[in-house]
Amino acid sequence: MNKHTYTQFDTELESIRKRLLEMGGLVAQQLTRAIEGLGSSNLELLEQVITDDRKVNDEEVALDDACIHVIARHAPAAGDLRMVMTIIQMVTDLERIGDEAKKIAKAGRLIIDSDAAFVPKVELRHVSTMVVEMLQGALDAFARMDPTASPEIVRRDKEVDAIFKGIMRQLITYMMEDPRVITRSLDVLFIAKSIERIGDHAKNLSEYVVYIVKGRDVRHEGVEALERASGPN
Repeated sequence: MNKHTYTQFDTELESIRKRLLEMGGLVAQQLTRAIEGLGSSNLELLEQVITDDRKVNDEEVALDDACIHVIARHAPAAGDLRMVMTIIQMVTDLERIGDEAKKIAKAGRLIIDSDAAFVPKVELRHVSTMVVEMLQGALDAFARMDPTASPEIVRRDKEVDAIFKGIMRQLITYMMEDPRVITRSLDVLFIAKSIERIGDHAKNLSEYVVYIVKGRDVRHEGVEALERASGPN
């Protein structure tokens, strides 16, 4: 009986892990499309991001429900319970990344529909690529249950934060020099802030992997402590 129960639990947990990774892939696709749509002035791509956000929301609800049911049916203990509870947190971060991708698409739509002469020229592609790579790295770490990538993702998040501050200063300068660019500058600022928040969520995801594998909550510890926690025992 116990063997049957554990086998069923393992099967259900593996299904949840697989669905989380599929949700992560969907969110990464949303983010990539939002960035590509903005960069190429492709309104159709941006509209697709906005429309497909419903899929991300639906998957969040479904995964939360699956996690609650697996806890109720099997009452997992120790590491198994830690895994399920952390997956619930990861689902929330993924859904919020989807929300930020939708915000980028909506702001991008406004920029594309406006007079290009009043759109400030700010480089966003580099930092956008960074956060996409951070997200993919965190998802890969979860797929392999390997926390060693977490310190590098946290370092990159600090770099993303610094780039965002530079973009903000640049936009403030543009707005002071020419009030006509204020509206579109704010749209670009909203996009940059969404990118910065996505970096935060990717960092969270990587830290959750450390918690699942090592059993240590590293969210508020420094990079050095994270390196010690994520390394070999």
